[in-house]
Amino acid sequence: MEVVKKNIGILVFLIAISTQFAYSQKGMEAGLWLGGAHYFGDLNNLYRINEPGLAGGATVRYNFNHRLSVRGQLNLARIRAHDTKSTNAFDLRRNLSFYSNIIEFAPAMEINFFHYKHGSKEKGVSPYLYGGYSFFYFNPKTKYNGETIELRPLGTEGQLVGQEYYSIAGAWLVGGGVKFDLNYRWSINVDLGYRFTSTDYLDDVHSIYPDYSELRSSRGDMAVLLADRSLPDSNNSKIGIEGTQRGDSRDKDAYITAGVNLIYFFGRLNCPPLSIPRE
Repeated sequence: MEVVKKNIGILVFLIAISTQFAYSQKGMEAGLWLGGAHYFGDLNNLYRINEPGLAGGATVRYNFNHRLSVRGQLNLARIRAHDTKSTNAFDLRRNLSFYSNIIEFAPAMEINFFHYKHGSKEKGVSPYLYGGYSFFYFNPKTKYNGETIELRPLGTEGQLVGQEYYSIAGAWLVGGGVKFDLNYRWSINVDLGYRFTSTDYLDDVHSIYPDYSELRSSRGDMAVLLADRSLPDSNNSKIGIEGTQRGDSRDKDAYITAGVNLIYFFGRLNCPPLSIPRE
């Protein structure tokens, strides 16, 4: 009797699963999103969120069924930070700043919490989670006397010529959001994604202050000026002594994006074939 009950339970479960996927809504979706981006790292080690930058991009998603999909995004984001925005005494004295445009391609797998179906009043809303990997380009810059200066070519921490950090990096991507159905074709996705990057140079800050004589001979006066922009104390001394801490090399940089997607659904609802009894 127990075996019969167990088999009946398994059968009911399989029928329920097969029914769920029989009405799967397969197909392609695509759309555009707009929102903001924020950076966390050596120039924002207190995780303040007072310097957002504009971000946006395009989303393409393929739905395997009502819960599981694969997606890709092509994004453009501006990140930035200024030590003057910090409340930390060392940061304020260090007085560094940067901004960078990020160009990103981010594939990911996505899963809906609920049964999500386009055009349904009852099943047209669902939270979702996703995970994937980001490939991105960055190029930190700063302003000096009104002029925009690229920091990577200056080797501000004593990098040898030809041994600068890479401007292409990767990041583990995790995120989530909520999707709202407007009608059968259109939906709104409110999305937040966090990147754990493989680089500590989004901000051009990583470890220690360089040997200034070597830096001047190999990179020039501008490199020296931007390596140590610290504010002098009452004795006219700055903090940028060779070999002392400029950044925290133990942690990598990170950034987030948040925005609203307007999505168009190209697919259709796949229903099971009708079973017509034979007379």
